[in-house]
Amino acid sequence: MYSILLTIIYIAFISLGLPDSLVGAGWPAMHKDLDVPQSFAGIITMVIAIGTILSSLASERLTRRFGAGLVTAISVGLTATALFGFSFSDQFWMLCLWAIPYGVGAGAVDAALNNYVALHYAARHMNWLHSFWGVGASISPLIMSHALTSGIGWPGAYNIVGIIQAVLTAALLFTLPLWGKVNTLRSKEHQLTEVSTDSQAVPSQPPASGHVPLAKALKIPGVILILTTFFAYCALESTSILWSSTYLVSARGVSPATAAAFASFFLIGITLGRFLAGIVADRIGDRNLIRGGFVLVGVAGVMILLPLGTNAVALAGLAIAGLGAAPIYPAIIHSTPTNFGRNNSQAIIGIQMASAYVGSTLMPPLFGIVSQWVGLWIFPVFVLVLAILGILFNERLNRRVDAQQTPIRI
Repeated sequence: MYSILLTIIYIAFISLGLPDSLVGAGWPAMHKDLDVPQSFAGIITMVIAIGTILSSLASERLTRRFGAGLVTAISVGLTATALFGFSFSDQFWMLCLWAIPYGVGAGAVDAALNNYVALHYAARHMNWLHSFWGVGASISPLIMSHALTSGIGWPGAYNIVGIIQAVLTAALLFTLPLWGKVNTLRSKEHQLTEVSTDSQAVPSQPPASGHVPLAKALKIPGVILILTTFFAYCALESTSILWSSTYLVSARGVSPATAAAFASFFLIGITLGRFLAGIVADRIGDRNLIRGGFVLVGVAGVMILLPLGTNAVALAGLAIAGLGAAPIYPAIIHSTPTNFGRNNSQAIIGIQMASAYVGSTLMPPLFGIVSQWVGLWIFPVFVLVLAILGILFNERLNRRVDAQQTPIRI
């Protein structure tokens, strides 16, 4: 039962990554066909991001009412509908319209799936699942490339991915009974574990049936700290993805082809790093994965910054930054039930998703503005500052959680 549902969730994470790269991969052809400026891609991604943020914040209420399985199925169905909508859009405003269900579906499924895995599966699965997201995000540009070269055009790519999403929606609906069974069995296991743990364990919590409002969730001690940590990480990741190649060309004099290749190593490093992190996650623990990840990103930032006579160290630094970044996102998500309680985890993970999308949406353009004033040389400094910010706030959270979980000795 566990393995069947886990397989479906793995496929769902691949599906979650599939649409994320389609707009970027297809936009050079799309904007010409739609007769709009190239810069209009930012409008579509902004609409998607707004929908994602709003649905992430609403995910806790929806999941409590309908269950993670149904929310996931409906959300994937929404993205499938939006992708089919993209495929027959011949006006820019139509893309903007279909971007709304696109973003709403993506945010709800992201929060629901992440919380479900954090509650019911080991840390290794969280890392491997997020590496499968990277697989999906890497496949979709290939689908777009095939569509453009085969003559079916960019609408064909959206149709292909839409069909994949529709098939997954059907599979999710078919397996809905499994979600409830796994939920019940895992809850019993956790209750037994809590009863059998020693006096230093986290006190068990009574089951909660009520909605955790946003204002209440934000007042939970440590939530602001983890939101800041998550914001810093996602800002670091998205800024590196968007600007690393431009930095290498403009500030380091690297050829565009070489810069593009090594910039892709950042994403490859994330995908590979999550596979590797999954092997050791249960032994190392979420805290050490987050801590070590930020430290490795900081080391990579220094490597990129060093004014050496060769660019080899800076190029290697990008790959190392990807490896360091790899376990941070999954480990933050997986540690949420432990840090804040299983009853609060869905609400807090929803807020974390919103914080992540705010960081990944706002910080890359902010860096673009800053770099215009100061120069692109500031890229590794920007990465270093975000890495330091992330580790400092995460360590403050760890101290606060430890203080709250220290038992009173009589």
